[in-house]
Parts: sequence; C-alpha cells; structure tokens
Amino acid sequence: MRILVTGGAGFIGSHFVRQTIRNRYPALADAEVVVLDRLTYAGNTANLAEVADDSRFRLVAGDICDAPLVRELLDGVELVVHFAAESHVDRSITGAEEFVRTNVLGTQVLLTAAADAGVGRFVHVSTDEVYGSLDETGTPWTEAEPLRPNSPYAASKAAAELMVLAFHRTHGFPVSITRGSNTYGPFQYPEKIIPLFVTSLLTGRQVPLYGDGRNRREWLHVDDHCQGVALVAERGRPGAAYNVGGGTELTNRQLTERLLALLGADASMIRQVPDRKAHDLRYAMDCRLITEELGYAPAVPLEHGLAETVAWYREHRSWWGAPQPAAR
Repeated sequence: MRILVTGGAGFIGSHFVRQTIRNRYPALADAEVVVLDRLTYAGNTANLAEVADDSRFRLVAGDICDAPLVRELLDGVELVVHFAAESHVDRSITGAEEFVRTNVLGTQVLLTAAADAGVGRFVHVSTDEVYGSLDETGTPWTEAEPLRPNSPYAASKAAAELMVLAFHRTHGFPVSITRGSNTYGPFQYPEKIIPLFVTSLLTGRQVPLYGDGRNRREWLHVDDHCQGVALVAERGRPGAAYNVGGGTELTNRQLTERLLALLGADASMIRQVPDRKAHDLRYAMDCRLITEELGYAPAVPLEHGLAETVAWYREHRSWWGAPQPAAR
C-alpha cells in the first residue's frame, strides 16, 4: 500500500508517519509513505529524522495547492491522510487569508486530484473547534451537532469539511472525517499553550494566561489522536465524521497549575493577558461513535502524558531553539 500524508512534517502528521513506518498500525503495516509538506514555520524535517533513511519513506517539499504536483504524487496511492493545515487561532485572527488558502482551497485541490486518481480512501483530519463553543454545563457534542465555528481558523476547517462531504455526496468519493480535541505531546511547535508554557518556564519566563483562565478544553495525547486517525483510515464509514477525544477536561488555569507543578514553579510565573477575541469557553465531545464502531479508546492518561511531554521539551532544547545551558 502507498499512502500520501499531507502535513506529515508537522506535529500530529509526523507522529502518524513515524508510527506508520514503525508498523504500529496493523492495517497499514509495510506501507510506503509519501509526505507532502510545505515546510512552513511549523513543519520541521527534524520531526521525521527517525524515519528519514527508511526505504518506505519519502518526503516531498511542496504545497497542497500545487495541483500538478499533487496529481503526480497521487500516482499509485491507495490512501490519503490529510493533516496539512494552518492551525493557530491567534494567527487566523490577525490574518485569515492563508487559512482560507491552505485549509479550504488546498483541501479542494487535494480532493479533486484524489478523486480523479481513483484513490480508495481519504481521511480528512479536522478539529473539535468546528462545533463552536459550549457553556460550562452543556452536553458534549455528538457528530450530529451543527457546525458553528467562531474563529477564522475554525471557519476554514468547517468549510474544508463541507467540501470533503460534498465530494462524497456528489462523486461518491470515499471520505471520512476525524474531529480531534486539543492535542499535545512531543514535537509540537511552541505557539500552542502546552509547549509555549513549558518552554517559557524552562527559560525562566512567565506564561501568558488569557483572561480569567476559565476556558475549558478536552486534552488528547498525540499518540491517541493518531490511533484514532489510523482506525478511521482502516475501516471508517465513507461520509462519516468521528469525534476523537481524550476524555479529560481542564480549565486553562488548571492546566497551567499542573505545568507549574511539573516544572517546580509557582503562581508568580503567571502573567494575566487580555482575553483573545471571541475566545470559545469550552470544548467537549461525545466519542461513543468511534468507540462503538471502531474500538477506539484513549490510552495515555493526562497525568502521564503531561509529565512525559515536559520531560521531552526539557531534554530536547536544541529542537525548540533555546540556548544550551553553559557547561558546569
């Protein structure tokens, strides 16, 4: 089997690629993996160093909006796993154009080429942010919930989902969608809250906590997220969307307190900053569909995953760009 993984040099995509090359997903065992990645600020070839010399792996630096290149790379591909996206909400607020270009137009280019090439399965990796925002006592979202995105990032991902489903309904193209909750783990670029706060604390800087810190998120380790994607790639229903969650909700303040404790810091290292525009209060998903249909269950407890992640950033300062401590 040959797989095309878009955005495979990014945080979640590179984890999926490494696990696939290691044969951690039985249905994808011994597959050839072609990665297409534009290698922007969040795409890093170092994320793939462990598999770079494997004969089953190939990295192509390129843009999913480049239709001729995409058509060329799809020759002989049986499965597309589409991670490529602009994904940082703050960046989308100050400049939405690139999010529309990559997340919407890029997805359309990829779908068109994949359908024309007769690809047998297409998995679109989306986000829980397409649902909008819950209040503190609201019932977790099921996949039947209408999409009500608030940020330009979430709106671009919702638009991409609609395009994916349109190709299924119009052309009968075999697509499935995953909607992952907030994901964390090694190799995440330090702009998202966990790696930003960890690397800040490791270098003695305060962490910027938005507003009153009561915004709630459901946390998912990257290993569990990719396991969910692999299950959907193996036997997800065409035309279906699947929530992939971690099952543990924390407010941003609770998360910050856990990180402070892991790094031996106290509340004096918190710097309150003005809240983000249209900051969604809470995300929470009902994941019974993927559990009942595909046997998904998150395996990494948050306590263990956070400790492991903090240790990784502590041990890999050269990856995230902090100066090395002086020799003693």
